[in-house]
Amino acid sequence: MMRQIVSITLLNLRSIPQRWGPSLVIVIGLAGVVAVFTALLAMGEGFQSTLKATGSIDNAIVMRGGSGAELNSGVGREEATLIKLGPGIRKGEDGQPLAAAEMIVITELLKKGETRNGANVTLRGVEPASFALRPQLRVIEGRAFATGLREILVGAGVARLFSGAQVGQTLRMRGSEWTVVGIFESGDANDSELWADVEVAQSTFNRRGYSAIRVGLDGADSLETLKAGLAADPRLNVDVQSEQDYYNGQTGQFRGTIAVLAGVVTLIMALGAVFAALNTMYAAVASRSREIATLRAIGFGALPVLASVMIESVALSFVGGALGAVLAWMLFDNLSVSTLGQNFTQVVFAFKVSPGLVAGGLVIALIIGTIGGLLPAVRAARLSVTTALRTS
Repeated sequence: MMRQIVSITLLNLRSIPQRWGPSLVIVIGLAGVVAVFTALLAMGEGFQSTLKATGSIDNAIVMRGGSGAELNSGVGREEATLIKLGPGIRKGEDGQPLAAAEMIVITELLKKGETRNGANVTLRGVEPASFALRPQLRVIEGRAFATGLREILVGAGVARLFSGAQVGQTLRMRGSEWTVVGIFESGDANDSELWADVEVAQSTFNRRGYSAIRVGLDGADSLETLKAGLAADPRLNVDVQSEQDYYNGQTGQFRGTIAVLAGVVTLIMALGAVFAALNTMYAAVASRSREIATLRAIGFGALPVLASVMIESVALSFVGGALGAVLAWMLFDNLSVSTLGQNFTQVVFAFKVSPGLVAGGLVIALIIGTIGGLLPAVRAARLSVTTALRTS
């Protein structure tokens, strides 16, 4: 039986060039399905990877109770001082608690090539400890801003996608002018931000307090120690989260939306690809009915005929899936884009076409090929020998 399956399969595959047109319908259809599926999920994976890389298990973020996000949070100066003195915070090189009060302001910048309809960008007012809490951040061009001046550091993602964000240029935001003195890179969501001295940002944008306090944790149990210590202070109403949990939580809604979108679009395209495979394989069986009948007449079984048609359908599907995966990788892998994050500001990230997504796309292609080839294969196996020889 195996020899029969191999013989008929090789015969079928050798004849594909003679009917390349119908075969291309399967290949191109499935290439489109896999490319779209992979690209959509690569977007979600890139966004998730960017935010996940931002959070550290060694740091915690303290916000006003019930705020849920930095943009919605507000912490007064007295509260900030109390938080910085909380238990479980590790000491910096100067012997003081490693904690930074930071402030978020939403501003607008024009994307490159656009002249109106600016996009929201996060301006983060920071303290010196903010840099120590993010050791992965480094200035790659220019210098850090000077304390007390309207100077600004620009994230690498912002510099890449937005106008006026190069060293030496001036950014106008809400009636104020800021000089870009440097560009920094951190490899995470901070690359989508503008950084300035927090005191200057407060006075410029008429803010009295802060958005959140970032602190370095002193050990494995320090997060719970800090939570308990701050909760016990009646002057404070705050929520404490590890940075990693905070940023992971921000990706949930976006990942869910992308997953639903990918599922719906893939399902619609997959149905079309199934019908294309059905039509193509039915046509292939019809055009080779005399050949199949002859093989049956000289002793080939029904099962080898069925298996050979299925293998041909799956082989074409695999080629289409592989082509789609290659296209998705060439067109989208590391493609830099921006989208709105939970703070309604632009998060710059890159598509990430991972091996897992490619494997998932190939599995979908093989499933579609199996479904599309099953009925034609059954028809070929049940084909009446005498009828096929008489009508062909």
